[in-house]
Amino acid sequence: MKNFELTYIPKRSEKPREKGLTMMMDKGLSLRQVEDFIDSSGHLCDIAKFGFGTSFVTNNLQAKVDLYKSAGIRPYFGGTLFEAFYARGMTEDYLRMIDKYGLDLCEISDGSIIIDHDEKCELIRSFAKDRTVMSEVGSKDSGIIVSPAKWVRMMSTELEAGSWKVIAEGRESGTVGVFRPNGTAHTMLINRIIAKVAPEDILWEAPIKKQQAWFVKLFGQDVNLGNIAPNEVIPLETLRLGLRGDTFFDFMPADYADRLKQVNGEDEEEEEGED
Repeated sequence: MKNFELTYIPKRSEKPREKGLTMMMDKGLSLRQVEDFIDSSGHLCDIAKFGFGTSFVTNNLQAKVDLYKSAGIRPYFGGTLFEAFYARGMTEDYLRMIDKYGLDLCEISDGSIIIDHDEKCELIRSFAKDRTVMSEVGSKDSGIIVSPAKWVRMMSTELEAGSWKVIAEGRESGTVGVFRPNGTAHTMLINRIIAKVAPEDILWEAPIKKQQAWFVKLFGQDVNLGNIAPNEVIPLETLRLGLRGDTFFDFMPADYADRLKQVNGEDEEEEEGED
């Protein structure tokens, strides 16, 4: 959707899409808020995640699921809820529960608990027979260090097992996983990952604007991004299109930046010349 014409706007893939995904994190929106979100931003959102275990206590859960689906947004329950069922020996109950709510998308993660990786891949294979599976790699605990080689190995084997996308852990805080505690991207880790795993197969959790801009600059407008707050879906789209200061010149010809981009120190140089 566009309201008027502008040149040098990058082409976005259209829904339903395989890349350029925006995953919004619903941490307890009301039914009315979901309606308002769909009215304002539904055309820009691909996936709605009911964050962590919020679906257990959310009012009007089925109605919310149905609303998202009616707007062409795929809803699913966050991976922490899967882990809660798994930890209690209730995996089959989990499958029956998501089937009850009519969810064709699910997440298998081990961000809070230990699951043998071979078993995790077997779960992915099993779930993927009847559903679309996303799997998450990385710990929610900032004290747990996962080597780049292990990130690559886990992502690769989970994709081979049947994951549609692998989610790179970042949490809703954006301070763990592929990010450092101060929220900056762990550049070396990300470069090691994308040297072996196709970027379009990864959904990067990036809740903070500077993180979103960093990924758009690195991968372009059709990077997959997740854990986006409802009121940040439209701002993210402007980042993808070069309509926000952080990415303003990224999709324009180089000579535009040469002529128009602000540079620190210009005023000082002019003042020195006047003397």
